Amino acid sequence: MAELTRLNRPIGTWLLLWPVLWALWIAADGSPRPLLFVVFVVGVVVMRSAGCAFNDLMDKDFDPYVKRTRDRPIAARRVSPREGLAVFLLLLSLALALVLQLDARTIKLSFVGAALAVTYPFFKRFFPIPQFYLGLAFSWGVPMVFMAQLGTVPRVGWNLFIAAVIWTTAYDTLYAMVDRDDDIKLGVRSSAILFGDMDRVIVAALQAMTLIALYLVGDSMLFGHWYQLGVAGAAVFFVYQQWLIRDRDRDGCFRAFRNNNFAGLSVFIGILLEYTFRA
Repeated sequence: MAELTRLNRPIGTWLLLWPVLWALWIAADGSPRPLLFVVFVVGVVVMRSAGCAFNDLMDKDFDPYVKRTRDRPIAARRVSPREGLAVFLLLLSLALALVLQLDARTIKLSFVGAALAVTYPFFKRFFPIPQFYLGLAFSWGVPMVFMAQLGTVPRVGWNLFIAAVIWTTAYDTLYAMVDRDDDIKLGVRSSAILFGDMDRVIVAALQAMTLIALYLVGDSMLFGHWYQLGVAGAAVFFVYQQWLIRDRDRDGCFRAFRNNNFAGLSVFIGILLEYTFRA
């Protein structure tokens, strides 16, 4: 169960959670409502777990031939597809129970997020940049948070959503660089394949765009030096990631992908300190 839902590997949960936490604090002016905090944090864990189970079901014919994924429970036949489907449906039901605690407009947005999550595994079959599509799915919690808190999604909410989408595209490209050789053999699409020798440059450009989008968020909220320090910290981690992928080896790319957890944490600490010490 833990392997199928990746509860034993929480990096994906953290990466999904950071933009939601950014949004919770900004939408609520530093004081998110307890109900919203619980619903969205637990919802992130549940939906990430459900997405992993569904992704393994859809990729059961690919995973055995990829070095990184061949030991996944369904690929290794430790869990049957029927059991995997049962886990997915159970988690989806739990996610629905959580979102029903929110208002009608947020519930409507949640169906868009669910559709993005469920359709993502199919996009790697034909879409040249499935990492961008994953960014849409991973970041959809941001407009949901603003809708739940404010009853609308203001411009800053969409700016934060754009920042999260670009950031996800960047770090998931690092993840795709780990599997590039295997994906080419299997005919699976990825941004790492599409970008080719320009991968490092394009990832750097995406990281720069993420920082610009985050700067615009802070500017529109009149944030000061605490937030700026948080974003600067993320920039330092991005530079370190570029150094890790300098040779494009699997281990370096995977370490760079995981390092994004600290980039997301840095931005959140900046937001938290901004509201804590704001005059």
